[in-house]
Amino acid sequence: MAIPYPHFSFVASESMETGLSPLSPSPVILTQDELKKIAAYKAVEYVESGMVIGLGTGSTAKHAVDRIGELLRQGKLKNIIGIPTSKKTHEQALSLGIPLSDLDSYPIIDLAIDGADEVDPNLNLVKGRGGSLLREKMIEGACKKFVVIVDESKMVKYIGGSGLAMPVEIVPFCWKFTAKKLQELFGYAGCAAKLRTKGSNGKENAGEPFVTDNGNYIVDLYFKRDIGDLKAASDAILRLAGVVEHGMFLDMATTVIVAGELGVTIKNKHM
Repeated sequence: MAIPYPHFSFVASESMETGLSPLSPSPVILTQDELKKIAAYKAVEYVESGMVIGLGTGSTAKHAVDRIGELLRQGKLKNIIGIPTSKKTHEQALSLGIPLSDLDSYPIIDLAIDGADEVDPNLNLVKGRGGSLLREKMIEGACKKFVVIVDESKMVKYIGGSGLAMPVEIVPFCWKFTAKKLQELFGYAGCAAKLRTKGSNGKENAGEPFVTDNGNYIVDLYFKRDIGDLKAASDAILRLAGVVEHGMFLDMATTVIVAGELGVTIKNKHM
């Protein structure tokens, strides 16, 4: 949906505790995808020649990867090594001529840029509605700086607050058993657990199971209420046999760039 947007040159920077800086809106109308592109281009300003870069997955991260490829072609960036978080991003980066490697060769990454499905006031994230949460968490957990790019629709009061999916990657073996355990785990929050199917992206529960790049299934959890202590929830999920990883990225983002009707806002984690 198109929303009012001021000129891109207006950028507000803030800490996590403060509200958005007031900026005067203009009649310029941009689509959600254009907002994503603005946030992505701002994130790429953090990229310097010689860096090892984690390349995210999804519609927002795609713009950042495109931009990195463009700057390489122009000679404005040099000696970049990309570490892709999915097969799709791997193919995109190759098509753009971005040199690629992996965590085995580069266990410490200078910077990762990726989108998010939800961002709470403490910069905790939900990721994985695109299905790449395991590789994203491995790569973004190995970076010195993790820059997250979103439009303002992804900002929530609490994790799960959008009412949309919080993904959990599980092994296919007896998936119904694992899904039932996950739903029971968060019964207090009105949780519904649904197997993700091909083409549904977590929105429907019909057809063949969606299979991740790692050969696993995804169970999407939908919450009616706040699940409470996120670290306790994380630990409880990971203790369940059959669970590979979940889509809560806790205390990982160092910077979140938000494009919205008041311009671009940069939220920085206190170190």
